Amino acid sequence: MTTFRRRVAEWRLPYLRPAVIGFPQWFPKAIIFDSPQEATMAFPHLQQPSFLLASLKADSINKPFAQRCQDLVKVIEDFPAKELHTIFPWLVESIFGSLDGILIGWNLRCLQGRMNPVEYNIAMEFLDPGGPMMKLVYKLQAEDYKFDFPVSYLPGPVKASIQERVLPDSPLYHNKVQFPPTGGLGLNLALNPFEYYIFFFALSLITQKPLPVSLHVRTSDCAYFILVDRYLSWFLPTEGSVPPPLSSSPGGTSPSPAPRTPAMPFASYGLHHTSLLKRHISHQTSVNADPASHEIWRSETLLQVFVEMWLHHYSLEMYQKMQSPHAKESFTPTEEHVLVVRLLLKHLHAFANSLKPEQASPSTHSHATSPLEEFKRAAVPRFVQQKLYLFLQHCFGHWPLDASFRAVLEMWLSYLQPWRYAPEKQAQSSDSQPRCVSEKWAPFVQENLLMYTKLFVGFLNRALRTDLVSPKNALMVFRVAKVFAQPNLAEMIQKGEQLFLEPELVIPHRQHRLFTAPTVTGSFLSPWPPAVTDASFKVKSHVYGLEGQDCKYTPMFGPEVRTLVLRLAQLITQAKQTAKSISDQCVENPAGHSFLSWLGFSPTDPNGLYPANDLDEMGQDSVRKTDEYLEKALEYLRQIFRLSEAQLAQLTFALGTTQDENGKKQLPDCIVGDDGLILTPLGRYQIINGLRRFEIEYQGDSELQPIRSYEIPSLVRALFRLSSTINRRFAGQMVALCSRDDFLGSFCRYHLTEPVLANRHLLSPVGRRQVANHARGPRLSLRFLGSYRTLLSLLLVFFVASLFCIGPLPCSLLLVLGYLLYAMAMTLLTERGKLHQL
Repeated sequence: MTTFRRRVAEWRLPYLRPAVIGFPQWFPKAIIFDSPQEATMAFPHLQQPSFLLASLKADSINKPFAQRCQDLVKVIEDFPAKELHTIFPWLVESIFGSLDGILIGWNLRCLQGRMNPVEYNIAMEFLDPGGPMMKLVYKLQAEDYKFDFPVSYLPGPVKASIQERVLPDSPLYHNKVQFPPTGGLGLNLALNPFEYYIFFFALSLITQKPLPVSLHVRTSDCAYFILVDRYLSWFLPTEGSVPPPLSSSPGGTSPSPAPRTPAMPFASYGLHHTSLLKRHISHQTSVNADPASHEIWRSETLLQVFVEMWLHHYSLEMYQKMQSPHAKESFTPTEEHVLVVRLLLKHLHAFANSLKPEQASPSTHSHATSPLEEFKRAAVPRFVQQKLYLFLQHCFGHWPLDASFRAVLEMWLSYLQPWRYAPEKQAQSSDSQPRCVSEKWAPFVQENLLMYTKLFVGFLNRALRTDLVSPKNALMVFRVAKVFAQPNLAEMIQKGEQLFLEPELVIPHRQHRLFTAPTVTGSFLSPWPPAVTDASFKVKSHVYGLEGQDCKYTPMFGPEVRTLVLRLAQLITQAKQTAKSISDQCVENPAGHSFLSWLGFSPTDPNGLYPANDLDEMGQDSVRKTDEYLEKALEYLRQIFRLSEAQLAQLTFALGTTQDENGKKQLPDCIVGDDGLILTPLGRYQIINGLRRFEIEYQGDSELQPIRSYEIPSLVRALFRLSSTINRRFAGQMVALCSRDDFLGSFCRYHLTEPVLANRHLLSPVGRRQVANHARGPRLSLRFLGSYRTLLSLLLVFFVASLFCIGPLPCSLLLVLGYLLYAMAMTLLTERGKLHQL
């Protein structure tokens, strides 16, 4: 081994520079030592690790990113664990950010290869599962160092449980809770280096502030997302075994694993916890090394941390409280969070499906099965199922009714289809028909029954409240219907419901987590003789375990859900008609129509028929997509629930599909009440989505109606004040003129009076009682001069007159003369009309 000679002030690794560390001026800069340890021994009052940490902190400010990473690699290689453990917490925080979200660290959630290729490649190489950072973790792991992690930053249910001195169910927290000397506040977990690193890595997705909307970042291209994928592929391999920990040196020893607690043996992974009794933290069992579990302790830790940090934000009690409309949300996931969870679920399915057929079959289970094979079999039901169900329930009930729900939807659909990630994927048939779901997946469907049925009902309730005319919302309905319409899937779901609803003489109270007691030579995963009873018991155990013993189950193929499906079919039909109506309206109205309406040269409709949606922005192609999605969704729903063509035809007829002019002259669906028409829920939906409308006409004082978009607000208000002053001052004279029976009286009545409100057809029954038989006296109205149309018309007339050498004054006189002739003609026509009515 070569002699390690360096000058303290001028080391090859620039971490003990006097300018940074603050060496005194008398310090001999030419002293030579054979190693860094010798320098520490020579000056015991100078603790070298603190100097190393101070130097690294200074370099993090002064040096570029690439140089800092190169220096860190050298430090990890050259310094022993005794000196590296001091910098480890700071280094982890500087990479992943602080737990309070103030420090963003390397900002891995925004780091992309196409935007910052140099920094991206350096960071990915440094944080790779086989990279320098993981070498540091294993180097510290070999020395059995522990690092404190504050309980206050754990997910809500876990934090509340520990603060109440109750040990959480997950074995991840067993034997790790550390009480402060004074008690009460400041609870910490004592984590080994690997756990500490993975805790920070997982929580950085949650604790860091959400990405701004203006920053368009594709999550799947970010360093964080790709690192999650690499860690999953490394520690949860679909082929082979987990790579052994990297040794810090060729002759060094591999780090010892963190042993699992014997309270959770591998043989019981297929089940839930063996006891529901709450264990006090003071009763934490001692940990004995289990040699059989050494090879996968990192895999188990990684999965548990990911599930706990990303999914365990809702407990069953909290979920039941969240059903109240006044409940305050404790945690709101982001779209980025959901996408990362979907990546986890997809990989877990591939991980579990990588079992060979003889290993996956419970009948071949024996003690010779390796821990990794046991872990593959139990990863999803043991660690993921319950927390994912509560997470999805919260998302379905509280996510905004917009297109961002697509991320939650695809995460749910990915979990429902483990066969998509099986190695023996069947080829698509030549006629492009979806392949049949094999009967081998029936146990998965039955043991995840609520994931299929109750969440499907939750989606139906969301779909009934969304605008299905939007192509994005139509696509979501199509995706769900397509997945559930896969051949044989609906039958397996229905079979699972039959097993759950099957009567049973004795239902063990809250003992559904124990299927049978293990024997000396038997196994927890051994088959039980009565197959049907066993399957029924498993389904009941699943439902009661997720919803509690008092749950009220609504069958997916029962009458209540069927009614919801029929309502959805109605709305799909309505949405198809609306899309066609919008398409026809867009074709009829040229691009410049709205501009002319703004100027007032074409009819304006302040109460437009259709509200704005993304069809207006995307055009005919979106109409075609919407119609295609909804048509296929309707067909899939017919297949799933066995709806007949006659039922769908009856729905179409009930909705009034033969609308006059695409429904523009039909009233919304309503019933007749004591005070007039009352909207039904269908009628409200028709109005909200622009399917139908009432013909609304302003029937109040024309002078007080709201200012229109084609009017100048300030000018309208000024003209109103002027006309009001004139009306107050000359009110008597105007009444006298309008009372005359000659032509002058008729001329004044034509200009100074408006039709009596009593002669109008009042639509509102309330208005009929309040304003009927109310006529106003003669008055002057100048509001027409405040519109853009009038002013632009006058400007155009003066411009044309100037071309013929007609000045403003003569032009004004001609305008007044022309209007007088027009008004006299209209007066005569009005009087003749009144005579004919008499």
